[in-house]
Amino acid sequence: MKKKVLLMGKSGSGKTSMRSIIFANYIARDTTRLGATIDVEHSHVKFLGNLVLNLWDCGGQEGFMKQYFAQQRENIFRHVEVLIYVFDVESREMERDVHYYQSCLEALLQNSPEAKIFCLVHKMDLVPEEHRESEFKVREDDLIRLSKPGNVTCFRTSIWDETLYKAWSSIVTMLIPNVAVLENSVTHFANVIEADEVLLFEKATFLVISHCQSKKNRDSHRFEKVSNIIKQFKLSCSKLGAKFQSMEVRNNAFAAFIDTFTSNTYVMVVMSDPTLPSEATLVNIRNARKYFEELENPNNSAMSHHGHKYH
Repeated sequence: MKKKVLLMGKSGSGKTSMRSIIFANYIARDTTRLGATIDVEHSHVKFLGNLVLNLWDCGGQEGFMKQYFAQQRENIFRHVEVLIYVFDVESREMERDVHYYQSCLEALLQNSPEAKIFCLVHKMDLVPEEHRESEFKVREDDLIRLSKPGNVTCFRTSIWDETLYKAWSSIVTMLIPNVAVLENSVTHFANVIEADEVLLFEKATFLVISHCQSKKNRDSHRFEKVSNIIKQFKLSCSKLGAKFQSMEVRNNAFAAFIDTFTSNTYVMVVMSDPTLPSEATLVNIRNARKYFEELENPNNSAMSHHGHKYH
């Protein structure tokens, strides 16, 4: 199942850097060596089994942008599932940026009226921390107004922190066909084993694709921070010729387990009882694997939760 995703925005806004971090295992400091995108770069990213993201990274130089809305209009804007438009928060040409954004909306309305729209206000690390929330709110309000009568979802992002993972997790999750069933299954699994939290990560990108929590946590960005940390650790392992498989973290307040789950996912289980033997949780993870493997395969018929034994 292919889903066409347009990644657009002016040249230098950070599109290719974020794509390389999420999908090509770059770390932030390595993106400085990336050159400008010429015309359109196509990539097919296999994501969660049979879902393939057909990613069109569109160069943002003015000459290319004009072509997209003229000679290449139908080719670029037809059969689009998602438009991700990236705005550089420090841009000195906001009027031109907005003009191109609205031209994209117009072209989508003609060729892909059902497409979902996302705007990333990017390079937010360049804004002083105490002003980030207010600066983003102003930009978000403007973009919502400019996008009418359509709907837009906005995120503030930076390649230097977890906000990039938060935005892309939200966008990609929306493209997963059976995401509601997946969420219900994760919730059921968490309830049965009495976990504080269960998170499902996509294996290649480490984006969070599903989660369930039974207790409130003060850090609302913890999922994305975990994604970032574990992905960096995974990359470090691969540089040493080792393969990351699992991890266990314990203290006197909780025990957390990260383990390979299905062929396309990792799972993280957090238990607030640190005295619980590791093997009990690991057995429950093993017992749940088969069900979630079947769930990822749309050719299988519906399964009952009750056929799987958690302890």
